Amino acid sequence: MSRSYFGPGPIWQGVSSSPAQGKGAACGRWLTTAALFAAFVSGCATESAPQPPAVTPDAFEHRTMAAGAAWPAQDWYHGFGSDELNALVDEAVRDNTDLTGARERVAQADARARQAGAPILPKVSVDANGTYLSGHSQQGSGHELDWFAMLSASYEVDFWGKNRATANSARLQAGASRAERDTVALTLLGGVASQYFQVLALRERLAIARANRDAAKKILEAVQARFDAGVASPTELSSQKAAWYTAQIAISDLEQLEMEARAALAVLLGRPPENFEIRANNLDSLREPVVAAGLPSELLTRRPDLVVAEANLRAAHANLAAARAAMFPSLTLTAAAGVQNPALPATVLTIPGVGPSYSAIASLTQPIFDHGRLASQRDEALAREQELLVTYRAAIIASLVDVEKALAAVQHLDAVREFQQGSVTESERAFEGAQLRYQRGSGDFLTLLESQRTLYAARDQYAQYRLARLQALVALCKALGGGWSGSPGATPGAQAAPAAAGAGDAASS
Repeated sequence: MSRSYFGPGPIWQGVSSSPAQGKGAACGRWLTTAALFAAFVSGCATESAPQPPAVTPDAFEHRTMAAGAAWPAQDWYHGFGSDELNALVDEAVRDNTDLTGARERVAQADARARQAGAPILPKVSVDANGTYLSGHSQQGSGHELDWFAMLSASYEVDFWGKNRATANSARLQAGASRAERDTVALTLLGGVASQYFQVLALRERLAIARANRDAAKKILEAVQARFDAGVASPTELSSQKAAWYTAQIAISDLEQLEMEARAALAVLLGRPPENFEIRANNLDSLREPVVAAGLPSELLTRRPDLVVAEANLRAAHANLAAARAAMFPSLTLTAAAGVQNPALPATVLTIPGVGPSYSAIASLTQPIFDHGRLASQRDEALAREQELLVTYRAAIIASLVDVEKALAAVQHLDAVREFQQGSVTESERAFEGAQLRYQRGSGDFLTLLESQRTLYAARDQYAQYRLARLQALVALCKALGGGWSGSPGATPGAQAAPAAAGAGDAASS
């Protein structure tokens, strides 16, 4: 329902339609038409923004039915059971440069919203001026001191809702800026968790590579002894030396990757990589939280990036209303009162001397010809609204894709868990048997070498599998919004570090 600015009843009510009062009736009809038109335009300015066609399914295709599963909470990263990870998240929320910049952008958007809302209320100012005039001619000389001190107020009557629409657009954009900040925070928390797991997985793979190198070293010593005794061939000795060298190269490569992963994690924390250490050395101490997705329609209020898209669409709709209202007349009222000399410096009548002075001005402006500028601004605003409508729909589809991919990844990794574990178990058994037979002289060298390679590959693959499971759970928590909600200050990670949501709001208050 649009708000009326004409009071409880029309001011033309009760006008007679007799011929003697034809002009009054005509005036009443004109006012009626103007009022109805103003109400129509005001209603257009406050109507809701268009919504994209419904694209959310009834349920996710790869949804899980695990007992105790629920939407992730704001502190979803606590579910991995790592105090070190929790401390790293706190540090990232406090010091990350991207999140700090996002908070400052929220403060800027809040300031713009306050600026845009200022024209809704009257503007009051104090003006003072003094002018000394002096002149000389053949008729004589003279001088005069003119001055004034006035209190003035001006107000643009917002008949068509232009100022309200502009203020509403700025307010919505400020809300979008907050949701963008929360999107950055959610992405940051997911990045910290994923990168932390990457560091631990690389350290675990390093331990596996070093164990493989040590095993290769022992086999090389055995082959060397057999070669010295004339039992092993030069080919066997060279092959095992090459296997030992390859194990050394793998260790060097993994050490480089671990250093790069640690440096990338330090960047997320907003700190230099020098002297940055991680205490944990493997993934053994981590738990896997139980996470499940609810209804797809709930994503619309649980993901901050979707709230950004919706707020931008609604802001564009408000801008369109303002562009339409700019095509209609504007009425500005100005009043001033104070003391001045001369008391009445009018063009026709001047009252000399010091005295109180008052003025009242009403200015009505109607654009007539501007070479299509206002119409083009309206068309631009309309096209922008349609663009953001498509963008909102694309964001909804992308969010559904994110959830489906994360759910499918978790299901796939659950399905191959038994095979991954079985591969490691059987590879260990095969290597132990081949090594024992070779030491007793009943086994061939190629079988031993191949079983060693298979065992290393199986253990390394299993470490990567464990990393993939943890990262899939992180991706699922992110895709489901990470416990975000549209309530004020509900920034991801807020329970661990409330400054993530509050710092930007405090800066703008």
